[in-house]
Amino acid sequence: MENIVIIGSGIAGLTAAIYNARANLKPVVVSGKKEGGQLMLTTAVENYPCFPEGILGPDMISKAREQAKKFGTKFVDGDVKKISLKGKAFVVETEEGNIESKAVIIATGADAKTLGLESEKTYWARGVHTCAVCDAYFYNGKEVVVVGGGDSAMEESLFLTKHATKVTIIHRRDKFRASKIMQGRVLKNKKISVVWNSAVEEVLGDGKKVTGVKIKNLKNNGSSVIKTDAMFLSIGHIPNTKFLSGLVKMDEQGYILADRTKTNIPGMFAAGDCVDKVYRQAITAAGTGCEAALEAERYLEGG
Repeated sequence: MENIVIIGSGIAGLTAAIYNARANLKPVVVSGKKEGGQLMLTTAVENYPCFPEGILGPDMISKAREQAKKFGTKFVDGDVKKISLKGKAFVVETEEGNIESKAVIIATGADAKTLGLESEKTYWARGVHTCAVCDAYFYNGKEVVVVGGGDSAMEESLFLTKHATKVTIIHRRDKFRASKIMQGRVLKNKKISVVWNSAVEEVLGDGKKVTGVKIKNLKNNGSSVIKTDAMFLSIGHIPNTKFLSGLVKMDEQGYILADRTKTNIPGMFAAGDCVDKVYRQAITAAGTGCEAALEAERYLEGG
């Protein structure tokens, strides 16, 4: 039986692995098919301490994985199908077979919802983004669009005004879903304009970067083009927690409900974006990965 299985190989899971491995717990990481998480889709990361010149997301993941392996972490490929309880232990069902463990850390992250456009994929991380805090800096003095109408879209838009000269919000309806106070802040901001009753049909570009978006008016079916240097999607996230349904407490969106990193099941901990729907940053994911690892260590020691 293993001491601990860590499910997910993003920065939260790898940080947990580094800590648990250095504690000589010989953790097993089930990487998942989307190995490395959201950072694998990120270009330059410039807001993570100790990298003054920035670092590519995949390079950060590669270094963290190498560090975890150095201290004795074992990696298993594929996704987890199910977790079940066996007394006080856990049975983790993977594509490679079952793993029994005394403790588990869930670090499966969350995927940003997308529009499902081929052109969106073409310009992903080259003008199509899902995190203003991460990527707004690259658009200093430029024009951007935001897709969405909830509180997150309002927050993203307001943050982008610190860098962009103009922010255009594209929303499918004729009014926002966001709270009144957030709507008020957005509608009063002179840098922000809104295109109502519209949806993005296509992301336009020159082969290297985004140059505009083609939008469709959902009232009259008319089409038009908005020139822009970037499109920020803010239409929600989907936590990767379906395999835990019926086992651990989650909210209506599927985010794991935890006391810090402790779930309602003794011996099961959670870290990163599958818990955090507010910050969703590499640094906060790494922080909760560290916390989950330390809590798991205390649990295994009987504390």
